Amino acid sequence: MSDKITRYELPLAGITLLGYVVRRMHKTQWLTYVPELISADKADEALAQVAMYAVTSSTSFGRAYYQPQFDSVGAEVSEADPKTGAIVKARLESSSPTYRISYSASLPNGDIFSGNEEITGTTVGLRGLGMPAPSKFNFKSGNYSADLTGILTSELVLSLIGRTRIRAYGILNFNDNANNTGKLTVDRNKKIDLEINGKKVQAQGQLA
Repeated sequence: MSDKITRYELPLAGITLLGYVVRRMHKTQWLTYVPELISADKADEALAQVAMYAVTSSTSFGRAYYQPQFDSVGAEVSEADPKTGAIVKARLESSSPTYRISYSASLPNGDIFSGNEEITGTTVGLRGLGMPAPSKFNFKSGNYSADLTGILTSELVLSLIGRTRIRAYGILNFNDNANNTGKLTVDRNKKIDLEINGKKVQAQGQLA
């Protein structure tokens, strides 16, 4: 299933970096649970959904079919999430000395997820080529809002037989305006640990 997702993110016809980011963010179904949870006075569970979207929309796991083409500074790509109709946009703000990308996902009901990441460079290690990306996110749904920050590192595991793979690891810290706080970690095996208010929780929905 992971290879099917990265095939969507890296289609046969080719794609630019911004196009890849937009398709990586086509997981907005995580956010569709939020309004009902807020209405049910379950802001802590809503925060868990936002955190899951933040991490899944920022990472890829599976075969890395090719390297996307680079965009020009100021370029912007927009494409609707086919499952939810959310309009997802990404813009390249700068390419030197670091790649800084801003993006947003606007859901049909008016909820908005926005953020930016800064790819600070490439690290070379025994496990692969790492690309750390300090990231900040914000989510708004009516009067509800949440902020998330952390570092998520994408990693290419090279192969001599054309089976290079991409994976990720990192951590996010977050809070909302309902006085909930949380932490999320993801490892190279796609294992996600999510805590809200010091307790381990599981969000609604499934990892693909």
